[in-house]
Amino acid sequence: MYRVGVAAVWLWRVTFGAFFPTTCKYHPSCSQYAIDAVRTRGLFRGSLLAGWRLLRCNPWSRGGFDPVR
Repeated sequence: MYRVGVAAVWLWRVTFGAFFPTTCKYHPSCSQYAIDAVRTRGLFRGSLLAGWRLLRCNPWSRGGFDPVR
């Protein structure tokens, strides 16, 4: 089931992600974080972690190294 989530992130990267510059404050990037989260935590929890990461990605965040825990 997690492959559906990974495929959705790859679809995002190929279509809409190509239009936006890659200026992510975090390492790994938000899309790679989503893939890692879905692979390690499953579709539901990985999606929640990826959503929380996207909410933290704002102009006031410090950024930096943030692996999936």
